[in-house]
Amino acid sequence: MVWTGRVLTGLFALFMLGASVLPKLAGMPVATETLTALGWKADYVLMIGIMELAFVALYLFPRTAVLGAVLMTGLLGGAMATQVRVENPLFSHELFSIYLGLFMWGGLWLRDPGLRALFPWRAAANA
Repeated sequence: MVWTGRVLTGLFALFMLGASVLPKLAGMPVATETLTALGWKADYVLMIGIMELAFVALYLFPRTAVLGAVLMTGLLGGAMATQVRVENPLFSHELFSIYLGLFMWGGLWLRDPGLRALFPWRAAANA
């Protein structure tokens, strides 16, 4: 279970770093074009990239993983609100942040016994 959580955590981190953080911090035009198409000023690209990098880093360290996940959840909520505001397609755009959040929290839940104790998986009661 712990190794599955580590794999999910690693995949989440690699996706965020490669698909979102790197383009923003490297100043790639695709990052600016994407955010401006969603109604954000180009000035916010670097700041959002730095926040994403910081939240992923916090998420990867066991002592700060829950804090990183909570902060990343807030950022993903803002991303989802932006997608809803511009009326992008539901399953491919609007709910993508939910998919990422489930992947992120699932990885953390599987690798952190304290989180599993806080939110236990309960089997159906026998009737």
